[in-house]
Amino acid sequence: MLQVGVIGATGYAGSQLVALLVHHPSVEITYLASHSYSGKRFSEIYPSLEGGCDLVLEEEDIEEASKRCSVLFLALPHGMASHKVNREILERCIIIDLGADYRLNDSSVYESWYKTNHGSKDLLSEAVYGLCELHRERIETANLIANPGCYTTCSILTLAPLVAEKLVDPASLIIDSASGVSGAGRSEKLGSLFCEVNESYKAYGVTNHRHTPEIEQELSELSGSELMVQFTPHLVPMHRGILSTCYANLKDGVSEAEVTSAYQKWYADERFIRLMGSSLPETRFVKNTNMCAIGWKVDERTKRVIAIGAIDNLVKGAAGQAVQNMNIRCNLGEETALASTVASPL
Repeated sequence: MLQVGVIGATGYAGSQLVALLVHHPSVEITYLASHSYSGKRFSEIYPSLEGGCDLVLEEEDIEEASKRCSVLFLALPHGMASHKVNREILERCIIIDLGADYRLNDSSVYESWYKTNHGSKDLLSEAVYGLCELHRERIETANLIANPGCYTTCSILTLAPLVAEKLVDPASLIIDSASGVSGAGRSEKLGSLFCEVNESYKAYGVTNHRHTPEIEQELSELSGSELMVQFTPHLVPMHRGILSTCYANLKDGVSEAEVTSAYQKWYADERFIRLMGSSLPETRFVKNTNMCAIGWKVDERTKRVIAIGAIDNLVKGAAGQAVQNMNIRCNLGEETALASTVASPL
C-alpha cells in the first residue's frame, strides 16, 4: 500500500481529495493535517466519511509528514508551499502541490502576479506542471508536481488542440469562465456568503486574475511563441463546476472539419476528456467526475471558433487531477479511484 498524506485536509479541495483517496485500493492514508481542526477526527468535520476516514487531524509538520508518507499532497494557499518544501523532503517523498507556488516556470512572473516572494526558486526547474493530458511523460518521473488551477485546467484543455495545430490566430484568444462558489475556498469571506452570492452573477479579477499567466505559459509552449489571452472569471451561485467559453479567430481557410479533426487527434484516446462536438457541455454533465467535456462551433459569419469546456472544479480542477497525477507517477493505473465518468442526471 502506498502511504499518503494531505496537508490542508479540511478545505474543499483537501476534503474532496481525502474522499477520493479513501476509495483508492492501493492507498493508505497515514497523515492528515489541519491547522483549524488539529486534534479532531476528520469524520467529525465531514460526517459523510464516518467510518471511512476517522483519522485524527494533526498540526502541519511537513518534515514529519515526509517521513511517514511516500506521497504528500499540499492543499495550501499560495505562498506557503514554496517556504516549506526543500530538496531533502523531495528525496524522501513525492510532493503534489495543489497550490500555485510551482506552477509558473519563472519566479519573477509568480512574484509579480501573486505579490509575494517565492521561497524555493531553486526547485522550479524540477517542478512539472501536472496537466496530465499534456505532460504525462514528464509526470511519470517527477518528485515535485504542480497541480494546475481549476480555471486553467478547463481553459487550456479546451484551447490546446486549436493552438497546437495552429488553426487560430494566437493573438485573438478570449476566455470567459464561470465558477461555482467552492472555488473561493472554505474560509469565511463576505463575498462567499449566501446572501451575497445567491441570485447573482458577477465578473471579478478582471484583467488581473492569477490564473492568467498559467494559461499563457502552457498555451505559449504549445504555440511555440509567446502569446497573451484575455481572461475574465465569473462567479455563479452553484456549489461546484466551471464552464469556460473560449473565442478565437480562425486562420484563413480553416474549416469546421479541421477543428473537429484537431480535437480528435489530441483527445480521442484520453479517458478523462469527453468530446461533444456541437452538443455543447454543461457543468451538470461533469459534476463529481474527473471529466473535462469539450464542445465547439464555428461561426462562419465572424470566422471564429467558439470552444466550450466544462469541469468539476473540485475534481478535475483540483483533487481528481491530483489523484490522476499520483496514479501516473506511481504507476497505479491512471483511472484508479477515478473511474466514474457519468454524472447524475440531475
